Parts: sequence; structure tokens; C-alpha cells
Amino acid sequence: MNAAVFFRAKVLAGVFAAAVTFCVAGPAAAQDRYAAIVMDARTNEVLHEDQADAARFPASLTKMMTLYMIFEALERGDISMDTRWTATRNASRQPPSRLGLACSRRRGCDSITVEQAIRALVVQSANDVAVLAAERLGGTEARFSANMTARARELGMTDTRFANASGLPDNRHRTTARDMARLSQALWNDFPEYYHYFQTPSFSWRRASGRNHNRLLGQVEGVDGIKTGYTRASGFNLATMAERDGRRVIVVVLGGETAAARDAQVAYLLEGAYQEYARRADPNAAQFANMPTNRLDVQLAPGTLNASGSQAQSAQTSPYSTYQGMVVETLSPVRVPIEPVGQGDEGTTEENE
Repeated sequence: MNAAVFFRAKVLAGVFAAAVTFCVAGPAAAQDRYAAIVMDARTNEVLHEDQADAARFPASLTKMMTLYMIFEALERGDISMDTRWTATRNASRQPPSRLGLACSRRRGCDSITVEQAIRALVVQSANDVAVLAAERLGGTEARFSANMTARARELGMTDTRFANASGLPDNRHRTTARDMARLSQALWNDFPEYYHYFQTPSFSWRRASGRNHNRLLGQVEGVDGIKTGYTRASGFNLATMAERDGRRVIVVVLGGETAAARDAQVAYLLEGAYQEYARRADPNAAQFANMPTNRLDVQLAPGTLNASGSQAQSAQTSPYSTYQGMVVETLSPVRVPIEPVGQGDEGTTEENE
């Protein structure tokens, strides 16, 4: 059994338990932080959107913009992959996730190359490295964050504001699923020579090592990037891309309840997008809406089950029915209102994103 088949089997194995759990708990009326979008990276066609323009916290998806700024500096010739950046005490004091940059009176502060910084940001979502990059490229993290926001606006990310370079909690942070899709597209389109870094499976520095938090890499066909994120305020976020048969799809899901359930939702949306493309290529295929249901957390899609609970017979079956119910946990709404979160909320940030 190959990895992709095993991943799908493992995901589907949790469907029944998740569905039963949700049915017992019942739908909650609390504030909802879920948002999603599915977009064709080449044509800009939006295949699906659900609260795609609603304000959300980006968490470590912020580091995609930090990386965009690093790549631009490389293109301008301001830095090279071998340029060494020496950490500051401020950078070394950042909360997890961290690479482990340190400063001491006897040895001074650690230094890393730009290429090591890129890998640490992609793989380990290192907050200390994000601050280091901000200070070296912008002078201060505050100035760099303002530059990030200004550049994001130029890219069409009109509803995004970056308050820092890492994505650590700050109630001034704002983005949308649509803006994160635009940023993903820009990274792939503007820097094809650097995009491969988002496929990096692991990274080691000194005695420490870490694995890429994007668990869909190598598990879902065609997935080749790009970034995960998590804070208590944001929930579990993932922006990812996949390429199959010349079709490149961007999926952004924000506000998942767990990393595993978020991954299942992204897999569902990716599979549905490619099956929709397959349907379009078959003139004899049944016709149905691109996205027959926005969410699968409350109930199965209309027409999936009849009154007796048996499978309904329909000639117009959506490919999304393959994944019915698998994302119940992902889309469970937040059970308490989201409060503004300060910088001290590092206890459950990126380590398990």
C-alpha cells in the first residue's frame, strides 16, 4: 500500500468516530473562525469559497510573507544564500517554535546563513529566525512588518495587516483565506527558483532537527507546499498547493480544530477540485455544482442519505461525496468567543501545528 493510499485510508477511518462525536454534541452557536478557499493557480478561477473574505488570524502563515521579502532581497542582490546573519538577544528570546539561536557573554550570538534561515522558517516555523530576518532586512521588526503589509497590498492582499514577522499572537494581525491564496500564488509565480524550499521534508541545525509540519507532503498526490500555522486564536491553518495533469490548485483552510482534521479538510477540497476538472473533461458526465456543500460538519450533503438512513440513489453524484463527513472535527465551531490575544500566548503556538 503506497503512502497516498495509506493516508486516505487513515483519514477515512476516523470519519465515523468524528461524525458520532459531533452528532452527540450537536451544533454550537458560538463564534466561528473557519474559512476556506479553493483556487486555480493559473487561471485564478475560484472553485470554492466559504467566508473567504472574513478577517482571521494568520498565525505562522505570516512567515510566507517573511519568506517573500527574503526572496525579493535575494533577487535584488541585497543578500545571497551564503550571507550570514548574526542573531540578536531579541531574536534569541522569541517563544516556540524556535531554531534555538542563543546569545551569551562569552561566545556572543549564534549566526546562520540565509539559506539556513529559509529552511528553518519553512520546516520548523522558527520564530527566532523570523525576527532575525526582520531585523536584518528592515532594521527593526516593526519597520519590517510595515514593509510586509505595504508589499502585501501591492500583491492585492487588501485585507491583510502584519504586526510582526513570525505570526505570534497580536490582535492587530489580520488576513483572509483569499489573501493567503494570493500570497501562495505569488510565491509560486514570482519565485519559481525558490519555491522548492517549501517541499523540504526536514532540517537539522547543530544537534536539533525538525520535520516539516505540512503532513500532506508525500501523502496526498501532487502536494508540494506550502505552510502551516497555529495559535489559540487562529486555530489550525494550512495553505497548500498541488499539481496534477497540468492543473495547479491552491487550497487555504483557516481555523481548524486540530491539525489532523484540518489536513483532512484540505485533502477533501483538493480531491474535489481535481474530480471537478475530470468531470468537465467528460461531456457525458452528470452535471452538478462545483461545491455542492460548503461544510460537512452539520450534516451530510443534501440527498446523500434518505429518511431511512440508506444511501440515496442519484445519477448526479458529486465527487465530493467520497469525503462526506471526514471533516466534522475540523469545522466544529469555536466554543467560546475569540478574545484579543497578547504576545504572551506562546504556550500552544507552532510546535504541534
